[in-house]
Amino acid sequence: MPLLLVRNDITKMKCDAIVNAANNGLRGGGGVDGAIHRAAGIGLLAECITLGKCETGKAKVTGGYNLPCRYVIHAVGPIWKDGEHGEEELLRSAYRESLALALEKNCESIAFPLLSSGAYGYPKDLAMKVALGCFNEFLLEHEMLIYLVIFDKEATALGEKLFPNVAKYIDDNYIGIKRVLEERRFREISEEFSNRSVPMDCCAEAMPCMPAPKRFAGAAPLQKKKEPGSLEDALSMIDESFSEMLLRKITEKGITDAQCYKKANVDRKLFSKIRSNPGYHPKKKTVLAFAVALELSLPETEEMLLKAGYSLTKSSKFDIIVEYFIKSGIYDIFTINEALFSFDQDLLGF
Repeated sequence: MPLLLVRNDITKMKCDAIVNAANNGLRGGGGVDGAIHRAAGIGLLAECITLGKCETGKAKVTGGYNLPCRYVIHAVGPIWKDGEHGEEELLRSAYRESLALALEKNCESIAFPLLSSGAYGYPKDLAMKVALGCFNEFLLEHEMLIYLVIFDKEATALGEKLFPNVAKYIDDNYIGIKRVLEERRFREISEEFSNRSVPMDCCAEAMPCMPAPKRFAGAAPLQKKKEPGSLEDALSMIDESFSEMLLRKITEKGITDAQCYKKANVDRKLFSKIRSNPGYHPKKKTVLAFAVALELSLPETEEMLLKAGYSLTKSSKFDIIVEYFIKSGIYDIFTINEALFSFDQDLLGF
């Protein structure tokens, strides 16, 4: 199952488990911790008291009480000092311990906040990279739907800081929908005038009628416009479908179906639908997710998009960002999705 980055209040997430950014005492506090305790009710605090303390980098689990989830996993991330006191490994441990508890409880879905990035002061860009790295590592081996929940938009306004080259590429290539419409209208007007015939009475006096030119000896006869063939002829010209191209590329790359859909951040059930239906029509972001998973070149990506009736356009920041990573040979879908999320775009996969 895939990883989804969402903007939401984690106390509203309807999934098997949510992760609380807890403190060592498990007594509630400010930020995410306080919000979860308030939404869950007094029963959550009462159970936390029975658990005692929790070490940094560890996690413990309780019931969900009044929350729309079955479990709350309390993970204690590190307080940021300077990055030289084992903060990264402790943060990774907090994520891994939480995911291990979710597996133990047979959870199919789990929602995380960005651990340690609030009052504990872990730089948000570094915290994001740790989180995505842990999720990527986990999803290669396990099936679980993971949400990374960001509450405020300011916390994700990292695009230019995290991806300055992407920001520049957007500036250099993005033309905007207004210009697209203007160019389209210009083409329509140009075609209208080029197809318009000049009335004969306007030029009869200035230009005498000329006889039709004689054909040179040996010239090929004029070809009549070919009439449309039969339905059978048209059907025989149909190229392979998106589904057929995808399966062919998987075979050519020498990878398994599971390796492909996991690298594409695509749910196994969705992949099964695509595999079993040669005429399946995917979303554009799904096509691009598979192109990334298969590490296709830009021309190959455009060919796969065409199979599904899509194309890349300079009027879409989403398209430009994905194009940038493909042209740069960067095929880590979680890095691409981090960039898309930072620039407030849809994500690949699902």
